[in-house]
Amino acid sequence: VMEIAVGAFLFLLGAILIFDANRLGFGWGDDGPRSGYFPFYIGLILCASSAISVIRGVRAASASESFVETGQAKLILAVFIPTVIYTIAIDFLGIYVASAIFIAVFMVWQGKFTWFKSVGISVMVVVSLWLMFEVWFKVPLPKGPLEALFGY
Repeated sequence: VMEIAVGAFLFLLGAILIFDANRLGFGWGDDGPRSGYFPFYIGLILCASSAISVIRGVRAASASESFVETGQAKLILAVFIPTVIYTIAIDFLGIYVASAIFIAVFMVWQGKFTWFKSVGISVMVVVSLWLMFEVWFKVPLPKGPLEALFGY
């Protein structure tokens, strides 16, 4: 049942991609591929693979198996819920502070690292990301109150 549901959802996404690529033009222009060229073929591949998934799901003999067991669901939620909190925290703290907290907490909680090592690594990762995006590529990412204190 889940294969059919996911396959149908991905087929719908592929169809939307194809529709929008058609609106942009998916042919070959005088100067090369038009804007919708690659999205069209990605949507086509997505629809074809999703259709195969749906067909395989319909042909499956046993539907009595559960999709996910309780232990597996707990592991999934142990990653999903903190990720949702992290995503919301980006709006309030900025991406760098939220990322440092997320990495450090995850290292301690899931990886069983010490706080000292976790904070050190998370700060190094965030500083590296800041250098890469803000300094070298000049791509501004969402800022929070801490960056505002430093004039960013």
